[in-house]
Amino acid sequence: MFTWGGLTACPDKGNPVSDDGLSREKSAEAIVPISTPKDGRDGKGRTSETTLRSLKASTMTSQRKRLQSYLKGRGLEVLGTDGAGAVEMRNSWGALNVPDLMDKVLDKENFNEAVQRVVANRGAPGVDGMSASELPAFVEQNWERIYRSLRMGRYRPSPVRRVRIPKPDGGERELGVPTLLDRAVQQAIAQVLTPIYEPLFSDNSYGFRPNRSAHQAVLAMKQHYLDGYTWAVDIDLSKYFDTLNHELLMNIIRRDVHDETLLVTIKAFLKSGVMEDGVVLETERGSPQGGNLSPLLANIYLNEFDMLLEKRGHRFCRYADDILILVRSERAAERVMSSSRDFLENTMKLKVNQVKSTVAPLPGLKFLGFTILDITPRNKERMVKIAIHPKSLKRFKDRVRSILRERSHLPIKDTMRYFTTYVRGWLGYYALSEVMSTIHKLTKWSRRKLRARLWSQ
Repeated sequence: MFTWGGLTACPDKGNPVSDDGLSREKSAEAIVPISTPKDGRDGKGRTSETTLRSLKASTMTSQRKRLQSYLKGRGLEVLGTDGAGAVEMRNSWGALNVPDLMDKVLDKENFNEAVQRVVANRGAPGVDGMSASELPAFVEQNWERIYRSLRMGRYRPSPVRRVRIPKPDGGERELGVPTLLDRAVQQAIAQVLTPIYEPLFSDNSYGFRPNRSAHQAVLAMKQHYLDGYTWAVDIDLSKYFDTLNHELLMNIIRRDVHDETLLVTIKAFLKSGVMEDGVVLETERGSPQGGNLSPLLANIYLNEFDMLLEKRGHRFCRYADDILILVRSERAAERVMSSSRDFLENTMKLKVNQVKSTVAPLPGLKFLGFTILDITPRNKERMVKIAIHPKSLKRFKDRVRSILRERSHLPIKDTMRYFTTYVRGWLGYYALSEVMSTIHKLTKWSRRKLRARLWSQ
């Protein structure tokens, strides 16, 4: 038995069902009964749990129409309705598989966990100015209204607040800051969808996934190199998060998510718009960086490319939109670059940065701040090590100089606190480097700069 938006579909018991739960008969009957709404209030005048449950029943008519339209496009023939209001249909695929995921999103335990995570992140306010500390009380006071709007598919997210931050290599990165409530709703949806999509994602994808990290991607890169895949196809996607095709993304999600109410809500977030200088602009494509759901949607979108690479037997590492494909020869690398660019631009509707995308030997190429160092000292064995890329070293030194210069007017304790936080975080990430002499040199250099700052007081 499967449910969708409060509707229940019962496959014909006479049909054989395979191991995955789907009937394989070419024709099967399914009956969708419509439940009777119940309501009531408790002794304190509050809406009871029965009333909240009846919200689903109050939308049965519209959901039944959406269900019929949805099924017609997926090989299901709607035969009509009986006197009790049930929908009778002929299913050419087998048993109806439309689980009601919105109930899981709106489960109070799941939603409370989402609120706690948003509060713990202590993010900046959105366009409404609500702070993280105000969110729990707001949700508690307005839970019935939030529940109703999400349950009926009528939740309308606020526009995201546009923020621009400088990129290390020049230019600006555009971020979208949703309101705290929108972030909580997105987080609640992500918590439900992540267990569905995790088994479907490639093992070569490392970005924004549970129990995966950039360090694992770099270690995998080294192993591929040791296995003889010494040429790299480095693909840079131009403004990836801002160029996701909405219709293509929704069609991909519909393969595995069949709750129409949840699909409508996800699309509402994609179309929520951007507020910049007090003006709301429509968003026809992209998923703003800064939303809790955006990383998952980005992985779902690029998983199509991952599956293509796996089908062709390629070795690759992907961390969000950082893509590195490893092959054995320059000729193979050129061929893979051409076919990959064609698929990403023509099929996935993305933009490949022709200037930054390159084909080159892996040693010396920058990936997630690291590179591969392949050396053979005189009279010694060959050594292959993970090293910090020179550009990352330069960026570190520029940042340290900037911290000490910009905070020269502050008390030395404040400067040291900020300086120490940055250096420790940087060294914590780049501790993966196997060239320890570089780390020691940077540590000495940083201490020397800090002493110069102290003496200038």
